[in-house]
Amino acid sequence: MTPKIAFIHRRGPWVAVLSLLALLSFVALLWLAPLPAAWAAPAYVPDARFADTLARRMESCAACHGAQGRAGPDGYYPRIAGKPAGYLYNQLLNFRDGRRHYGLMLRMVDPLSDAYLWEIAHYFAALDLPYPAPQPSTAPPALLERGRQLVQQGDSARGVPACIACHGAALTGVAPNVPGLLGLPRDYLASQLGAWKARVRSAHAPDCMAQIVERLAPEDLAAASNWLAAQPLPADTHPVAAPPQAWPMACGSAVLPDRAPPAAAGTESRR
Repeated sequence: MTPKIAFIHRRGPWVAVLSLLALLSFVALLWLAPLPAAWAAPAYVPDARFADTLARRMESCAACHGAQGRAGPDGYYPRIAGKPAGYLYNQLLNFRDGRRHYGLMLRMVDPLSDAYLWEIAHYFAALDLPYPAPQPSTAPPALLERGRQLVQQGDSARGVPACIACHGAALTGVAPNVPGLLGLPRDYLASQLGAWKARVRSAHAPDCMAQIVERLAPEDLAAASNWLAAQPLPADTHPVAAPPQAWPMACGSAVLPDRAPPAAAGTESRR
């Protein structure tokens, strides 16, 4: 037996127990002692890119409608920033309830409650952003003149009121439900008038736009679209607050909620 082993043997097993306790005490001290500053983990800071706010959620709309709802680049996705809240709410309902048909919009709004759609409408209505300059029209002058007549004077022989009678003298819309017609691409305007003409777009009864386009020829719809898309916007692009003294015809609309939308960061309004 070597001297070291003989020593442990003579001292008994308690020496090994004490050695193990000393080792455990040393490890515990290392575990409980504060780490040097250089070794400490950085404090957690939430990433603002993933904050659960309405603004963050609405960024998904930018894929089609452009950043902050300014309009898509291809001419078919309209500007939604600054549109009257009631109009936006009506269109979200129309997509969800089958009066307008576009599969991507339907899948986005189908699971959402009326309250949450109202919140979304208010969010985009509150965005106050400048409009881009209109693109010059290449349409024949005679077509543009016909468009101007329809927009500003209507066609009394066909029972068609002027666009300005409902959409405002400046064509920037009337709060809360009537949209502006300026600042929209020609292709979008033409496609939506064509959708009413083909009866694949509708609104709450009485559907006044469906009645108007039914009385117009396709050439008239093209004329109005070309003229509207080429017009510069006025200095004040906001919808007017006061409706006309008398509407030229009755138009249906959804009943608007009688309360303000919930807090933008909340999620309780989703269905």
